[in-house]
Amino acid sequence: MMSSQGKADNRKQKGDAAETAAAEMLLRKGYRILERNWRSRYGELDIIAETEGVLVFIEVRSRTGTASYGTPSESVNARKMMQVRNTAEQYIHYKRYYDKPVRFDVISIILQDDMTAASMDHIVNAF
Repeated sequence: MMSSQGKADNRKQKGDAAETAAAEMLLRKGYRILERNWRSRYGELDIIAETEGVLVFIEVRSRTGTASYGTPSESVNARKMMQVRNTAEQYIHYKRYYDKPVRFDVISIILQDDMTAASMDHIVNAF
């Protein structure tokens, strides 16, 4: 029998595995990772990167197994978009990146049971 703590630990492991896979993919594409898991009172930004002078805030979403409940990216609802935007605004002010163009991407990952990526979809300018 799994405790509620065990379930949370497994969920965190899956999230970490997905974010690591996403960061590795971004590096292969030539992105420069600036931050991972940056927090403010508004929330957390999974990955903050830069490419071609654009500041990119990346929301990483994952599921295990098949997409029978929809794709991970479909779980990014209006509330989550607003939270990411508000947190990104705090990051921009904190780092004084006022002159950089900004973009919001989503990376959708299906994880296998061993927590390796079965598939990844990078949605550029998702919202």
